Amino acid sequence: MSAPAGSARRPHVLILGGTTEARALAADLADRFPAATGPADRLPGLRVTTSLAGRVAAPRLPAGEVRIGGFGGPDGLAHWLREHAVDALIDATHPFAGTISFNAAQAAATAHVPLLALRRPGWVPEPGDDWHPVASLAEAAEAVRGLGHRVFLTTGRMGLATFAHLTDQWFLVRSVDAPEPPFPPQMEVLLDRGPFTLEGERALLSDHRIDVLVTKDSGAAATAPKLTAAREAGVPVVVVRRPAVPEGVPVVETVGDAVGWVSATIH
Repeated sequence: MSAPAGSARRPHVLILGGTTEARALAADLADRFPAATGPADRLPGLRVTTSLAGRVAAPRLPAGEVRIGGFGGPDGLAHWLREHAVDALIDATHPFAGTISFNAAQAAATAHVPLLALRRPGWVPEPGDDWHPVASLAEAAEAVRGLGHRVFLTTGRMGLATFAHLTDQWFLVRSVDAPEPPFPPQMEVLLDRGPFTLEGERALLSDHRIDVLVTKDSGAAATAPKLTAAREAGVPVVVVRRPAVPEGVPVVETVGDAVGWVSATIH
């Protein structure tokens, strides 16, 4: 006897989130899942769970189910994938959340769950930019020594210890939550969350007499105006290159492409 309509297990998608793209993907998928008898482009009965690392005190919660906190490494994530019958895993974390990306690749292989990486495109220098690409925050700290004395540091609160030994520079640090020591001895903290405007970034560079900007190549449009403001002001920019996606993991750059991958994978 066939199962009654609606009694079958719903396909389960786990999104490793925390980014604008992850929230948009969860909203798009959640909008499609309830329509088993609806338009053909909808995904019937899809269950969507987003996992957040819990590093931000008041995160913007996505649509669908939400879990907060770590998994306990790749083995813990693999166990969670099996225990919750996950059919597809999407790594939509920040481009610099390298550890979770490699954990996801290992866990997906162990649990035999299809994995996709959703990564927004990186920034591209434009005429007039004075960019100084580096491979790490440690290299960024060394580059700052020869570039300026009033530093606008937009790499987040988690890596401030890397700059704590710089006593000749003054830092303006912008982050969502207040940082904890160790951090540079000469520092002012600006608690703010994007998107940021070009007018606001111009004023910030001018008011604080910034002569060098340090940023990660996050690629987010919401934080890109600082690059334009730096270009206009002739301020050099130390750009930390993003780490590579684990080998063998397919990558898409748009939410639409990720939805298409989910549709093809689930079906």
